[in-house]
Amino acid sequence: MEEFLLYMTLGREHILDWNGIDHVLFIIAISGLFSFIEWKKVVFLVTAFTLGHSVSLALASFEIISFPTEIIEFLIPLTILITALLNLFKKDVLNQQVKWSSYALTLFFGLIHGMGFSNYLKQLLGSGNNIVVQLFGFNLGLELGQLLIVLCVLGGSFIFTEIFSVNRRDWRLVLSSAIAGISLLLTVEAIYW
Repeated sequence: MEEFLLYMTLGREHILDWNGIDHVLFIIAISGLFSFIEWKKVVFLVTAFTLGHSVSLALASFEIISFPTEIIEFLIPLTILITALLNLFKKDVLNQQVKWSSYALTLFFGLIHGMGFSNYLKQLLGSGNNIVVQLFGFNLGLELGQLLIVLCVLGGSFIFTEIFSVNRRDWRLVLSSAIAGISLLLTVEAIYW
């Protein structure tokens, strides 16, 4: 149990580490368009992301799949940029169904982000029979950290759109534009060829 809690803490700390802002930006990008009353939609999107990165994290940790780090480090900010650009062209999502394609894309992008997590986790994982416990703890910690980010983002959205009466469309444009700008810089920095 102690080992599980240690890896859960490591997962939570990893997602909340500002040196790894790319993962935080992705969570903001997929949750920033929603309001508190739409929390279930956000939880499903974040869970799709978690499923994606959990699968690739496990496969990479067991050395079933492997991709060059340079490619993954380039693709991660690119997934954020694509998500932010898609957000710029979405209509207001209040009380609308989230399309299955959004879940599928989030799941796919989670697979890419999981490969990035795997580089970090491989350094931490011990050997032996406890690797499944370590992976589960790390993934649960990531999920808890992501949900904390979502709570903050939904709180920020509420403050701007409900208290300060910022139009939801304007909020979406400002937030998505800022994320697109930051992720464009991160993508350019990660170009490896």
